[in-house]
Amino acid sequence: MSEITATTAIGENAERTTELAPYAAPLTVPPVLRPASGDVLRETEIALRPAWVRLHPQLPPTLMWGYDGQVPGPTIEVRRGQRVRIAWTNRIPKESEYPVTSVEVPVRAPGRPPATTEPGREGVEPDKDVAALPAWSVTHLHGAQTGGGNDGWADNAVGFGDAQLSEYPNDHQAVQWWYHDHAMNITRWNVMTGLYGTYLVRDDEEDALRLPRGEREIPLLLADRNLDTDEDGRLNGRLLHKTVIVQQSNPETGKPVSIPFTGPYTTVNGRIWPYAEVDDGWYRFRLVNASNARIYDLVLIDEDDRPVPGIVHQIGSDGGLLPRPVPVFGEELPTLIAAPAERFDLLVDFRALAGRRLRLVNKGPNQPAGVPDPEGDVRYPAVMEFRVGKGAEPDTFEVPEVLSGSFRRLTHDIGHGHRLVVLTPPGTKGSGGHPEMWEMTEVKDPGGIQVPTEGVIQIIGPDDTTPRTYRRTARTFNDALGYTIAEGSHEQWSFLNLAPIVHPMHIHLADFQLLGRDAYDVSGFDPAIGGTRTPIRYDAGTTIVPAPNELGHKDTYRVPGDQMLRIMGRFDGAYGRFMYHCHLLEHEDMGMMRPFVVMPSEALKFDHGGAHGGHGEGATG
Repeated sequence: MSEITATTAIGENAERTTELAPYAAPLTVPPVLRPASGDVLRETEIALRPAWVRLHPQLPPTLMWGYDGQVPGPTIEVRRGQRVRIAWTNRIPKESEYPVTSVEVPVRAPGRPPATTEPGREGVEPDKDVAALPAWSVTHLHGAQTGGGNDGWADNAVGFGDAQLSEYPNDHQAVQWWYHDHAMNITRWNVMTGLYGTYLVRDDEEDALRLPRGEREIPLLLADRNLDTDEDGRLNGRLLHKTVIVQQSNPETGKPVSIPFTGPYTTVNGRIWPYAEVDDGWYRFRLVNASNARIYDLVLIDEDDRPVPGIVHQIGSDGGLLPRPVPVFGEELPTLIAAPAERFDLLVDFRALAGRRLRLVNKGPNQPAGVPDPEGDVRYPAVMEFRVGKGAEPDTFEVPEVLSGSFRRLTHDIGHGHRLVVLTPPGTKGSGGHPEMWEMTEVKDPGGIQVPTEGVIQIIGPDDTTPRTYRRTARTFNDALGYTIAEGSHEQWSFLNLAPIVHPMHIHLADFQLLGRDAYDVSGFDPAIGGTRTPIRYDAGTTIVPAPNELGHKDTYRVPGDQMLRIMGRFDGAYGRFMYHCHLLEHEDMGMMRPFVVMPSEALKFDHGGAHGGHGEGATG
């Protein structure tokens, strides 16, 4: 086996730092909170409280914050159409110690593994401003269709003794949502304290499939973490937000610029590298990547590090059931790529594996599955272990060929508006060293615009013979409102990524479907100018085939560099002010977030100047 199984040493603290043994503690399963009866769960409180959590048997208890004092919080389970009212009440005392230590460390010399792969502060003093943070939190039910006043607006966070009152109609097909902190500027640290949990909606269509239930349906909430060390170099259990400075002093701001957080230790349901004892039967796992920024490349392997094909089937994604099952860890989908906030509804067949031990691992970019890859920021590939028992009663469940008869494919023929959002490189003029989201509007008569100009981008799409010219209308969260949308309308949103960074983009309120992914030559964009010198061009010679497991309803999509993602969704079921953003939490906190408003179409007729997303605006396709 390639996994580390004993106490070996790490890096420069070789003789002092003790490593953790994998698969040393059982998987914990969060308790389930269900409405007792009736259509409305009234005056239900879920309290945010301090908690001491044993992340691993070899560690002392770790100070964290949890919903109902648990990490993760309880699994909330409701029926479709059953309204739920929750008072997310802050019961964390005012003078409570903030659970996260935050440091920024310099980039290491070439040839050394990234600092993110190792624990400890490396002699860097903690950020005193982070240590002084109060318990200030607001909860967002990620994926839910609910009014803007209930959505968890980032500025509407509450302190000790106050409650955020939210009502959730739950009028949605069976789905796994998840809830987490969304406080303005500090989401990256608040979520790391432990403020996250999962939320399940049930319906009759799902019931009719007779999927594994009860003890054979298990949530798996993945989150990577780092830990501080004591004066002797040993792990002390303290949560460590350790990021790497890539620019010591940005010329525009004078401040250092760091990359998003990734940590060496993967937690599952709040525990580092646990094991799960399972029967030799079918199981349903509801997986969500609750990490700040790590994108997992998951593989299931056996005792000899060989992938295990044929036993895992994905049946649902962010927005509910897929139309048909998708085999995982096979020829078509050899790994399961999970970006932050993405969800995966998985069926696993352990019937032929009695007595075996299987491991779910995170594959590094430079090594086979199960092999450590420090240079690829995967020092420890371990995620969790499955120990398959013997002698369970025969399990006759079979995966249905069709999962959702109610699923309807959205096509470009549906009447819709267009939005174009451009994701810029970190060094772009005026960005302060961070990537940005630019809202763009097409200029119908570009004759008066001289190119190159800051904030102006020209694009030649697949159906264009001449460039289309777009001007930037917003770039920061506090810029003027740009998008006002009629409730019930369909819209195509296109995200064009000009940088070699994968951004998982999340849009509140709406479910989307993938229309396509297109390759673009983005070399014409000049970051120093903040615009294009020559048009960005559609790359007809590169075909991007969407993965089969991203063809259902989703609310979070990965957008790789040099690519345009095209998705379509319907903004229905609620009114109000919402947000869309990159779900790399460090990017979200640093400004990659923008508001939009949904209002009745009848009221929108009297609007005075918002961008309404007519068919001519945004990207072609």
